[in-house]
Amino acid sequence: MANNSGRRRRFGSVRKLPSGRFQARYLGPDGLERTADTTFPTKTDADAWLAEVETDMRRGDWRDPLAGAVNFGTYAQTWIAERDLAPLTRELYRRLLRLYLQPAFGDWEVKEITAPRVRAWRAELLESGKATTTAKCYRLLKAVLETAVDDELIRRNPCRIKGAAKEQAAERPVATIEQVLHLAHLIGPRWQLMVFMGAFLSLRPEELAELRRSDVDLLDGVVRIRRAAPELCSGHRVVKEPKSKAGKRAIVIPEMLLPDFEHHLKLYVGQEPDSLLFLGERGAPFRRSTFGRKWRKARDAAGMPGFRFYDLRHTGNTLAANTGASLKDLMTRMGHASVSAAMVYQHATDEQQRKISRQISAAVVDIRTRRQQPIHEDGGETREA
Repeated sequence: MANNSGRRRRFGSVRKLPSGRFQARYLGPDGLERTADTTFPTKTDADAWLAEVETDMRRGDWRDPLAGAVNFGTYAQTWIAERDLAPLTRELYRRLLRLYLQPAFGDWEVKEITAPRVRAWRAELLESGKATTTAKCYRLLKAVLETAVDDELIRRNPCRIKGAAKEQAAERPVATIEQVLHLAHLIGPRWQLMVFMGAFLSLRPEELAELRRSDVDLLDGVVRIRRAAPELCSGHRVVKEPKSKAGKRAIVIPEMLLPDFEHHLKLYVGQEPDSLLFLGERGAPFRRSTFGRKWRKARDAAGMPGFRFYDLRHTGNTLAANTGASLKDLMTRMGHASVSAAMVYQHATDEQQRKISRQISAAVVDIRTRRQQPIHEDGGETREA
């Protein structure tokens, strides 16, 4: 190509505009002429820009400057639609996009979202006091833009803030056994078994919502988790398999709860095998909003404001861990395929350590007694001659 002085250039061309600024052009690998998306104050600046483009082309790093000219809002909506997401996850992503990402980036092209703009948006959202929501939004934005990198719309993901995607959730409260029993009493006979199963069997609310009479085997003393029915904000129940293969499991019912199961099955559950275990007063599947009002009334009366029904599962997992259960046993009971999720409950509490010590001591005493090696108060042993 020739420049405005008539001399041949090795790559691209530069011409001076009537405004006095300089415009740079070049032929892309696809044979189409490209024009820089900005003008330059000097010819030297335009030459430097062309040199960078030439270097990118030589290295294979060149990207079509028009490729990123895709509306972010449209791209993000398509990104969500194309993925095989759980119903609750899809609902969450759409809500985060609508409330937090669309207002900030919805009118922009993907290529216009830069690292400084991401940092400024995140800082503003953090100032609103929504730390957990900010982390969720950042994770979603990063995932969408990572796909944009794979699609060669942008060269590099602008979400590069270390630790920004990690949630710093507050420690969940753990109820005492006495508090669980009190909550069950306050919420009433129709729902008290649900409270017991949330706490002492560590069941998720969506698992409880889809339990059927045929899932309860009182002869073997187990509850079999086969399905879940999360409820969307629209009120629609989505019946599906558990979150993972590990979610399908059989949980042994604590003996002290067997009479409660028998009582509940007799009074509140239909005789058909597929009869739901928990129904509202009018015989319909319970709604999250309706049950939520009953739950909040009971917890407030128990002096436990802010205690969520899901916290009963956390309580149950903690109780199971404090029995000294192995990591594998905890994973099975919780329905988790992830080791990291179960590790949360492997706290080396002082009480647990004392319990382990007592159990070891009892085992040693038992063996020594059977071998006729009595333990003296001074710690010594009487050995057989």
